[in-house]
Amino acid sequence: MESNMNIHIFPRPRLFEFGHESDTSRKVVISLVFACFMGLMAQIRFYLPWTPVPVTGQTFAVLLAAVILGKTWGGASTAMYVGAGAAGVPWFSGWTGGMGGLTGATGGYLIGFIVAALFVGHAVDRYPSSRKFTGMLLILLSANFILIYGLGLIYLYVWLSMVAGISVGLWELLLMGAIPFVAGDIVKVFFSTAVTNWFTPKHALR
Repeated sequence: MESNMNIHIFPRPRLFEFGHESDTSRKVVISLVFACFMGLMAQIRFYLPWTPVPVTGQTFAVLLAAVILGKTWGGASTAMYVGAGAAGVPWFSGWTGGMGGLTGATGGYLIGFIVAALFVGHAVDRYPSSRKFTGMLLILLSANFILIYGLGLIYLYVWLSMVAGISVGLWELLLMGAIPFVAGDIVKVFFSTAVTNWFTPKHALR
């Protein structure tokens, strides 16, 4: 019995093409949809007893938006989420909103989301070879652990020193703002890589 090797049980959806080739009005709508998705994923959270920074699902939504929408609109979507949240839309972690989200302990991570989205979107847009699994994994790991963690830790250190009045060393800072989240973020990054590898074309769009 002859089998057709070209039949795929899970055909690749054209999310990447749709996000990149839509007109401006649709990209605005899609960006807003992803901002709402970030808000929903922010509610998947839990706190550890020794840190004011919660574990959330936002990272997955940010990375997904960056890949689907690219540098400009992925960054815009993340900026919409952060900006609207700071303006009072209650979609930060715990259904909160307001400037406290930016001026509190987690403000650096929120800014890091925007920077990471710009970085990921630029890399995926410009280098089609980066959309393969290994390239995508390296890009998303760099975005998460260098950009998001880096800005988050710097801001957390300043916040602890100037607002909370707590002086911490590097090890204490890492225990509060990085080490407890590494395992979970590795899982999220691998999951994000698998999902984005599924729907991204490995060639340049015409």
